Amino acid sequence: MKTSSKWIIGVAAVLVAGAITYRAVNSAPDSSLPANGQMLAVIEDGGCTDCHSAAPKMPFYANWPIAKTLIAKDIEDGSKMFDIEPLIAALKNGTAPGQVDLAKTEMCVLDGSMPLPQYYLVHWGSSLTGAKQEVMLEGIKGLRAQFYPNRFAAEEFANETIRPIPDEIVFDEAKARLGKDLYNDTRLSGDGTISCATCHALDKGGTDNLQYSEGINGQFGGINAPTTFNAIYNFVQFWDGRAANLAAQAAGPPTNPVEMGSASFDEIIAKLSADKEFKARFEAVYPEGLSEKNITDAIAEYEKTLITPGSPFDMYLMGAKDVLSEEQIEGFKIFKEYKCATCHAGENMGGLSYELMGQRDNYFQDRETNVKSGLTDADNGRWAQTGVERDRYRFKTPSLRNVALTAPYYHDGSVQTLEEAIAKMARFQSGKKMSDDKVAMVKSFLEAQTGELTTPLD
Repeated sequence: MKTSSKWIIGVAAVLVAGAITYRAVNSAPDSSLPANGQMLAVIEDGGCTDCHSAAPKMPFYANWPIAKTLIAKDIEDGSKMFDIEPLIAALKNGTAPGQVDLAKTEMCVLDGSMPLPQYYLVHWGSSLTGAKQEVMLEGIKGLRAQFYPNRFAAEEFANETIRPIPDEIVFDEAKARLGKDLYNDTRLSGDGTISCATCHALDKGGTDNLQYSEGINGQFGGINAPTTFNAIYNFVQFWDGRAANLAAQAAGPPTNPVEMGSASFDEIIAKLSADKEFKARFEAVYPEGLSEKNITDAIAEYEKTLITPGSPFDMYLMGAKDVLSEEQIEGFKIFKEYKCATCHAGENMGGLSYELMGQRDNYFQDRETNVKSGLTDADNGRWAQTGVERDRYRFKTPSLRNVALTAPYYHDGSVQTLEEAIAKMARFQSGKKMSDDKVAMVKSFLEAQTGELTTPLD
């Protein structure tokens, strides 16, 4: 046999052996496992936690020449983008996984972006085969149906990451009516000039349309006021998540010296108690009387009613295909293409996770170059509450509902127009330049998020 023929046969044998080995280590999970178990097997085979973890572990070859730089960068990027450990815990415990965790995982499966080629060339079993992909997609769909049923969407949109806002919400009307009065009551401030509605005006999309809100004695805060519309759908409140719920959020501004400036809730209670009519009304609903707990509970009950259903996009998701223009439908496709719908998910199109501001490019370095504003305490984001370095510059994702009404944008209120906000998000969060035409289409899509405030208390 000629040498060339032997060489060809040898190469063929290696390829066949490699293909057999590849198929063996990339087989589908055991079908006898429950869906969660099959998903866990795919995640384990894929080595997802090697990079997508808050505390990733470096592999044994991490210090090899060339590999050292590449691996460090991959791990850094993976840790920035997504910590998969909470999803793994939910799958193991049979509890509700995060909606954003599901959306991010689903996107990676759909676009084939994970695992990276340089990873599965070394870890053959990690490659995402068609069988594994099917396991993951069906598993995610099942988890959504179980924990986040999309009851109001048309069947074709039932598995979308974004869900329509319901037409109504359960609340206590008597408490909410008290809360409405308190929301608009300037007696909650130290000098009687500021109310909740001052910075969260219902005719301004639940905001004040200022970069920083003006508080007591003409002082200005250091962070943009988020909308109170649909805030009930946020998983925490405030940009840094320091309030677990609406009542905890309502307790903050009244005694903040820069915002409403009351010395204490005792001072507020004394002023409200002097109003005999209001005091009697309050005690009829809260027999235990005026207290910080009851005041904030009433405000929270009112804020539950500040939902804005009926946007054109919600109607589209519910099956009314003619309510969106072709430009808006294309904008929705682009919105998903740039992975915006992974973090801006749920009824509120946001408010479900903390995300790093500048996942793909350094936002704060760019802002310093162009605006020269310098870093502030507010820029630290979630880190201010946890002290964990990974949380620095992470913020609760803002809602995109009614976003056409809530300029300026971002936590620092530095962006005046929706077009600029979209283009910068594409650059800093997706790592892509978005053309002006695409920006215009996404803007048109976001304008279709404007709903109607239909509080039953009016």
